[in-house]
Amino acid sequence: MSETARASSDLKVRFLSAIVMLALAGGAVYAGGWIFGAFAVLVAIAAFREWYLLSEKLAATRTAALLWIGAGLIYIGTAVACLIFVREKIGIAGVVAIIGTVVATDVGAYFTGRTLGGPKIAPRISPSKTWSGLMGGMVLAGLFAAFNPGQLFHDYPVALFVVGAILAIVAQAGDFLESGMKRKAGVKDSGSLIPGHGGVLDRVDGMLPVAIVATLGTAFFLSALRF
Repeated sequence: MSETARASSDLKVRFLSAIVMLALAGGAVYAGGWIFGAFAVLVAIAAFREWYLLSEKLAATRTAALLWIGAGLIYIGTAVACLIFVREKIGIAGVVAIIGTVVATDVGAYFTGRTLGGPKIAPRISPSKTWSGLMGGMVLAGLFAAFNPGQLFHDYPVALFVVGAILAIVAQAGDFLESGMKRKAGVKDSGSLIPGHGGVLDRVDGMLPVAIVATLGTAFFLSALRF
C-alpha cells in the first residue's frame, strides 16, 4: 500500500472512530442521570488503566510508581466527579461548555500551528506543539466561551473570553503532562482502544484538568454572586 493510500485509510478510520465517540458521548450527555454517570465512570476506568500502565513503565522504583498511580487515581477521579456534578447541577450546557472549550483549543492550536509554525513550546516533550498553536487555541477557546449560546453568564463576554483563553492553557498543560509521561515511558500512545486515535487517555488528557478548574471556578463564582 502506498503512503497516500495508507494516509487516506488512516484518515477514514480516525473519522469513523470520531463519529462513534461523538455519538456515544453526546448520547450520554443528553441522557444525563445514571446513564451519563455510568458512561463517565467507564471512561475514567479506561483512562486510569492506561495511566496505571504508563506509571509502571516510567517510574524508576516501585515507590515512585505507586505515587504516580495514586496521583492518577485522585486526578482522574476528581475530574470525572466534577463532570458528573456539572451535568446534574448545571445541566447539558455546563458539560458542553467544558467539552467545547477543549475541542476549540485543539482545533485552534492544530490549524494555527500548522499554518504559522514557529518556535516550539517544549520540543523534548511534545515536538509538534508551537507557541503560535497555543495562541490560536486560546483565541478560539475564548471565542467559544464568550459566544457559546448555552453559556451561563451572558452579561460577561469579555470575562468569558479571558476564562476560555485561560482554560485553553489548562487544556494544553494536561496534554503536556500526558505527553511527558508517554515520552518517559517510551510509548507513542497511551493505549490502542480507539482505532486511529490511540488510547482513551490520549483523548481526555486536556479535558481532565479543564473539568476540574472550570467546575471549581464556576462554583466559586456562583457562590460569590450569592453574597
